[in-house]
Amino acid sequence: MQILVINCGSSSIKADIIDTLTKKSIFELDAERINTSPEITINKNLVEYNGEINFKNILQFCFQKIKNDELSNSIVGIGHRVVHGGDVYQQPVLIDEHVEKIIEDLCSLAPLHNPANLAGIQEAKEIFPSLPNVAVFDTAFHQTIPNRAKYYAIDKAIADSLKIKRYGFHGTSHKYVAEKASNFLQTDLKNLRIISCHLGNGASVCAIEYGRSVETSMGFTPIEGLLMGSRSGDIDAGIIFHLAKKGNLSLEQIEELLNKKSGLTGLSGIGNDMRDIILQAENGNENCRLAIQVFTHRLTKYIGAYAAIMGGFDVLLFTGGIGENAVEIRNRVCQKMNFLGIDLDDDKNKTEKLSDEKEVINISDETSRIKILAIKTNEELAIALESEKIIQEKNKVNCVPKIPIAVSARHVHVTRETLDILFGKDYELTVFKNLSQPGQFAANEMVTIVGTKNKIENVRILGPIRPKNQLEISRTDEFFLGIDAPVRDSGNVAGTPGITLIGAKGTAILKEGVIQAWRHIHMHPTDAAIFGVQDKDIVNVDIDDDERPLTFKNVLIRVSDKFKLEMHIDTDEGNAAQIKSGEEGTLMLSEKAVSLIVKNV
Repeated sequence: MQILVINCGSSSIKADIIDTLTKKSIFELDAERINTSPEITINKNLVEYNGEINFKNILQFCFQKIKNDELSNSIVGIGHRVVHGGDVYQQPVLIDEHVEKIIEDLCSLAPLHNPANLAGIQEAKEIFPSLPNVAVFDTAFHQTIPNRAKYYAIDKAIADSLKIKRYGFHGTSHKYVAEKASNFLQTDLKNLRIISCHLGNGASVCAIEYGRSVETSMGFTPIEGLLMGSRSGDIDAGIIFHLAKKGNLSLEQIEELLNKKSGLTGLSGIGNDMRDIILQAENGNENCRLAIQVFTHRLTKYIGAYAAIMGGFDVLLFTGGIGENAVEIRNRVCQKMNFLGIDLDDDKNKTEKLSDEKEVINISDETSRIKILAIKTNEELAIALESEKIIQEKNKVNCVPKIPIAVSARHVHVTRETLDILFGKDYELTVFKNLSQPGQFAANEMVTIVGTKNKIENVRILGPIRPKNQLEISRTDEFFLGIDAPVRDSGNVAGTPGITLIGAKGTAILKEGVIQAWRHIHMHPTDAAIFGVQDKDIVNVDIDDDERPLTFKNVLIRVSDKFKLEMHIDTDEGNAAQIKSGEEGTLMLSEKAVSLIVKNV
């Protein structure tokens, strides 16, 4: 496909036609300083503009230039970067009037970005009325961040009413480079813990645990977190009051100070370009040296914090203009963290260069436990690829098979060794009832689980015995027991909390194994072929109900020839959604999958 990617900012417009097969841009339009002295280029050639200088007129001019180019005839859809999706959007979405209304409603959370994004969408619909439009949200990837990392410690009623929480940004870039790292290392993303450092004029760090964003440095706005080109990053809120009271600055002046006159610009005194700052630092400029020191200190601090949050990590990524090119910054950040298993190869760091042909470089020493990678980010390509997926999807049809839903209560899987401890050597589980998944059963045997606060009795063991111990509980159980259980796919128990199990004959103390099960769908390979999905894909499932329609997002696909088609959610999710075992859901399908189903019918 050839996708037109639109990125409208408050003072700039960028448009690319991306060929998703070659993954290259075949047309580029850039418009800078459009509110003051517009500079518009097409494929790097300057284009004369003599019209009135305002955003709407220049936007129309740019879109008409795109339409007039012969390549526009090959465009099959339009992908739009939208900065803020609030709590609403976890994935890219096909744009309709409802989506436009939500983007407009969220303008208060992103007043510099969402209005421009919306204007680009509306103009695209005018110029290309027959093409589908897709919104790809900067905040979407971070929707998986748990509440413990999402909420600020202020009055919750006020925070909820004003939608104040940590949303995170740069999600499209973080997701893209994490997938590039997975491909480069030939390791499934679901098996990696990644710390991704997007370092540019805007900068953020993201903790990506087994494919999910679980922490990120930007919050309610892009000001929070790292020191940036002109943004302050983390700052004591009391400073704002001090600036108002003692500095006699208005709210508008403070906002301008923190957004446009702080960060590298404020500390260095020479601007926001790290290349210039490094050069001046080498020439003895103390302010520039300080700017570099503060920048790398804060980044190092975040990396250490995110390593702790994930209980260790496997990959450290550098991306963005600074992350991809600033050798000295990468060196400064890594040099004090060998205690974490980070060992940078100085020669590789200095000599290896990123390019269009070489989009990932490994700069870690051979002895480094952590893989250190620099990756060339490409948000335009990421938006094009995400848009392609949405455009290829087709609305549900009546012949699409439904997915039965099962509500899974708390339960335990045990190993041979643990079963011996709990019920006696060579004890065999007895069948209480067979489960829907072939060969699996609920056993008559039950245990008491003991947490740090409370215990829960009569927790059933599921058979047969497993290679790893695993206790699956709900969020409610987690709080009751006093255990911080991560959301994981079954079998992925490394670094999870332990628990005590009491059986009829003995007590087993597990060092790990307590999880909240990632909502998932069991599929036989024939089902996966019909639905057009693969093992470990992430999908959405719609629940068709006239009174309470809803969508389960972020559902993990698990494919095995031992499985029968069924979606599993835990008791908290079932209760919240008022769903009981036996109800059905529908998966959005690719056009190819729909065609196969219709043909078979």
